[in-house]
Amino acid sequence: MKTKTITCTVNGQTRALLVDIRQSLLEVLRQDLQLTGAKQGCGVGECGACTVLIDGEAYDSCLYLAVWAEGKDIRTIEGEAHDGQLSNVQTAFITEGAVQCGFCTPGVIMSVTALAEHSCQCDRDSLKKELSGHMCRCTGYQNILNAAEKALIKAD
Repeated sequence: MKTKTITCTVNGQTRALLVDIRQSLLEVLRQDLQLTGAKQGCGVGECGACTVLIDGEAYDSCLYLAVWAEGKDIRTIEGEAHDGQLSNVQTAFITEGAVQCGFCTPGVIMSVTALAEHSCQCDRDSLKKELSGHMCRCTGYQNILNAAEKALIKAD
């Protein structure tokens, strides 16, 4: 097993981590840092359950090698609430009832957060395309789209 020490920022905290060069970022987040909000779904970048922000962009952490995180700013769902206050995106998901079992929700929230932070002026069709990398087996997606629209309006 070949290892490498990487330094990155995770949810605002600088971390030095010894990682197996074959480990995904998802494995390091869940196993080493105990940040379990990003979920292992498909393992091949198709479902979006493992989505995190890396330098402000949404990535499937199951496909992103941990060694690539050197010097990067990583944000997970655990880092979105501040001082006990949920983010605007998290609040929109709650008020719109956009959660069912919650398995996919953290990944979708992180993708919508990236859109909000990039001032996305998405209409409903554009939102569908932007969120097409997320699979939810519990909803009909309407409440997720409603929550995303609401969050993006508040981001303006």
